[in-house]
Amino acid sequence: MLRYLLRRLTWMIPTLFGITLVSFLVMRLAPGDPAVLRGGAPGETTGDVTALVESFRAEHLLDRSLPVQYLHYLGPFDMGPRGHPWFGGDGTSSWGGLLVGDLGHEYRRPSVSVAGELGRRLRVTVPLSLVSILLSYLIAVPLGIHAAVRRGTPFEGLASVLVFVLYALPVFWVGLLLQMGFGATGLGWLPILGLHDRDAAELGGWASALDLVRHCILPVACLTYGSLAYLSRQMRAGMLANVGADYVRTARAKGLSERAVVVKHLLPNSVLPLFTVMGQILPVLVGGSILVETVFDLPGIGRYAFEGLEGREYNVVMGTVLLSAVMTLVGFLISDLLTALVDPRIRHG
Repeated sequence: MLRYLLRRLTWMIPTLFGITLVSFLVMRLAPGDPAVLRGGAPGETTGDVTALVESFRAEHLLDRSLPVQYLHYLGPFDMGPRGHPWFGGDGTSSWGGLLVGDLGHEYRRPSVSVAGELGRRLRVTVPLSLVSILLSYLIAVPLGIHAAVRRGTPFEGLASVLVFVLYALPVFWVGLLLQMGFGATGLGWLPILGLHDRDAAELGGWASALDLVRHCILPVACLTYGSLAYLSRQMRAGMLANVGADYVRTARAKGLSERAVVVKHLLPNSVLPLFTVMGQILPVLVGGSILVETVFDLPGIGRYAFEGLEGREYNVVMGTVLLSAVMTLVGFLISDLLTALVDPRIRHG
């Protein structure tokens, strides 16, 4: 197992570099020029705009070849005008790039580092995603178990229809419906935008916490229902794959109650699909949902990635892609290790 773990960790390094290369090329080849977007302002003459565009390109190396731009992004040498003297810089900032933990700065706000902004927005995305994932498992596992145990009953049919309907509903549409139904235009029970009211700073500790909870109810509901539907079907499939096994019939023949058969024998051997799905959880946990965070005006990672795409913020997009890639690889590794731990018959060579 240790050799397998070390081998997987070793292979993650070239995989991550490959992901950075692909995301770099995709962003550079996509339509839109960040220099043109930020090069001019209303009222400026054509000559001024041209000078600003050229200055922006030179500052961010957009006028250099793609290999130079990629090496500048990787580091550890800064190849910009203020970079390492070896590459024509003035030595003000000799080191930079991914290899030294520098994800660059935003174009729109040059004083804001992408790494720092990702850390700030993770404090919004991770708690929301974690709550939604916990709710999904807490609801989906019992629902899947009951649907499998009561196969062929009206409950199983109703649960299947409900699950398929939930899985098919578009997130943005559900979010808008929830806003219309529970917001000021409907019942008026819940706030629909942001994480706090405007006067939240004047509230006390408990009042501020309650305000935060009320703002998070609708986004968490949108983040939960789709994964809940998928996980419940996985749980049901795992149960049905083992319900007719010899060890289950033997347990029933020994006189064990149905509850004991399900909890002690059937359930431990039916949760493997859920551990396989766990490889997809970590990217969701840190990557957030672009649609949910945009609809509910939440300053999370998903919305940050969307704003970066809109504004052709190369460093922002590549930073969010890299973060999601790392979490995807770590998630699949944890999934494989948990699968082997739960089922000793599985060994990784």
